[in-house]
Amino acid sequence: MLIRPSTKADLAAVDALLARSYPKLLKADYPPSVLVTALPIIARAQPHLLVCGTYYVVEEDGRILGAGGWTPDRKVQGLGHIRHVVTDDRAVRRGVGRALMQHCFDKARSAGMTKMECWATRTAVPFYEAVGFHTVGPIDVTLAEGIVFPSIKMLRAL
Repeated sequence: MLIRPSTKADLAAVDALLARSYPKLLKADYPPSVLVTALPIIARAQPHLLVCGTYYVVEEDGRILGAGGWTPDRKVQGLGHIRHVVTDDRAVRRGVGRALMQHCFDKARSAGMTKMECWATRTAVPFYEAVGFHTVGPIDVTLAEGIVFPSIKMLRAL
């Protein structure tokens, strides 16, 4: 597996990965009433993340199997935020997410981060616990006016 910074050229592939994987992976943990409003928003690549320099794709044989990254907090020195992580639903439990998170932790630590925060989906909580995060508690993430996505706030020291 190769992990590299994403570029604008990855937009279509990351978009397709999110659109294919999120509905399948989140289905067991969220009711249809939540997914019908949230998926059109969260299952889309964020162009500004793709070019920020701290968002990455995981490739194998020329195919993107995962994506995600981190950004520094604008107000709290030493705090980084995990951003828009996805693993191909056909590649779950193959180490894609773990390799991506380790890459993010290493890069964030090198940039002076001492803590990482993520707003995990209910589905991803066991994964984030396995890579060292602990649960702070439930949060509602406002995606758009009137659209709230139930999530779990998690923290990890670096």
